[in-house]
Amino acid sequence: MTDPRQAQVFRFVRHGYADGVAELVYAFDDGAELVERVSFPGAPALPAGRETAFAAALRLLHLVAGVSYYKAALPPRIEVEGAPLDEATADFLDQLYLHGLAELAYRNGLDLRGRIRFPRGAAAPAAAPALGLPRRTLVPLGGGKDSLVAVEALKHAGVEATVSWVSTSPLIAACAERTDLPQLNLHRELAPGLFELNRLGAWNGHIPVTAVNSVILAVAAILYGYDSIAFANERSASVATLEYEGQQVNHQWSKGYAFERLLRDWLHAYVAADLDYCSLLRPYSELAVTRAFARLGGAYFDVFSSCNRNFRLLGPKPADRWCGQCPKCHFVFLALAPFLPKPRLLAIFGRNLLDEETQAAGFDALLEYHDHKPFECVGEGGESRAAMYTLSERPEWQEDALVARFRSEILPQLDPAQLALEPWLAPAAEHLVPARLRPALDAIGAA
Repeated sequence: MTDPRQAQVFRFVRHGYADGVAELVYAFDDGAELVERVSFPGAPALPAGRETAFAAALRLLHLVAGVSYYKAALPPRIEVEGAPLDEATADFLDQLYLHGLAELAYRNGLDLRGRIRFPRGAAAPAAAPALGLPRRTLVPLGGGKDSLVAVEALKHAGVEATVSWVSTSPLIAACAERTDLPQLNLHRELAPGLFELNRLGAWNGHIPVTAVNSVILAVAAILYGYDSIAFANERSASVATLEYEGQQVNHQWSKGYAFERLLRDWLHAYVAADLDYCSLLRPYSELAVTRAFARLGGAYFDVFSSCNRNFRLLGPKPADRWCGQCPKCHFVFLALAPFLPKPRLLAIFGRNLLDEETQAAGFDALLEYHDHKPFECVGEGGESRAAMYTLSERPEWQEDALVARFRSEILPQLDPAQLALEPWLAPAAEHLVPARLRPALDAIGAA
């Protein structure tokens, strides 16, 4: 293939599992196979009675992980070799690929509506039974504040939990070690051919990686024996970054409530009636979660990082966990500022980002001032405005360059009645947290 964008068909060729390794195979047209491998270290023999559930979860992983490859060419036809898909599964995948690739489409001036349609035709399978899975929880760890808040809430509630992550990041490994919980480090090896397609001019951009990791963890839950997967996605993840030609574009779509509900329902129907998938932080805003993190008393201040440059596949990494230039660094600094003593915050970052005039454009985007919210996992514009307004009322922050600019230039254009911090700290009612994990949910709000 000399021009990936000319491909006409994306094929799900086959998938399999042996000796702790899942193999997922894809191809464009009649081209070379793209082989991805996902490793499950120390995997036990599959317990009797879980064979059908494991096969369903593994097949879904093949279908969901394919988004990393499909986006290289965005061909008009999708083929799934082997058994056809039932209507509900095809609809689930249509939504995931359309909304999960909406940012890529926006950035490249494309419209994928009507283009993505998974083949269907199979009858719906029988409803999945309860498997009697062990009552313990997998907690995905990302190295940032949100997942650490979830970990500590589960520990406070006495829930048997294991921290898990899908990467080789030393930073995440250090956070995992600090939790004092059992660890499960899974590995995803992308097909080398994908990087060659990128070199040849493939479409490139954001994919719904949380969806892929979620299904990897669903496979792990059946294999190792867990009855719940508790992510740490807060409610602002459900809010779109912008609207483009009538379509909502949300960088965090696979972290949002709509995807959470879709996957939870699919797992209950097709894998195991007693396998729960939820976000423990769903009722809370980013600011509420940040307050809970600040109240942990510094247990993770020297190991956590939300700077996305730490997790790039390629390119330079920050020397000290925070680059200080990206939207995640900007937002975490701003969100922590109302809840930490100023010297403590500056010690975490090694600098005062709000006293650097060159950072104005980055913070303007967070405030949605002459710009839209960044394509990053950051809070809502209203949260950032409330945090900045809070700082503008505190003498220790008022003379910093960007806070002073906010007071003189931006604040006069805002309604102070809509800038209060307190409403952002109250939980919403919407969540999918199962009954046995709700003591942990309550612990977050009480933190």
